[in-house]
Amino acid sequence: MKWLELVQVAGATLVAAVIVVTLYAVGVRFTAIAGDPEQSTPRWMRSLAYACFALCGIAVLFGLYLIIPYFTK
Repeated sequence: MKWLELVQVAGATLVAAVIVVTLYAVGVRFTAIAGDPEQSTPRWMRSLAYACFALCGIAVLFGLYLIIPYFTK
């Protein structure tokens, strides 16, 4: 077994999972801040939240692209 490749895959998986979860959490937080009626938050907060969700979705779709063999032929 090639242990170095196993460690590289495990590291890439960990980094990708942290990035996706962080983007989603930041998007949820910005959505909560933008939706609070008691605070006067700028409009760009909601746009930034949607951008975080979009980047999260792009990361998931890229992962699917790498996993599904049909797309990499």
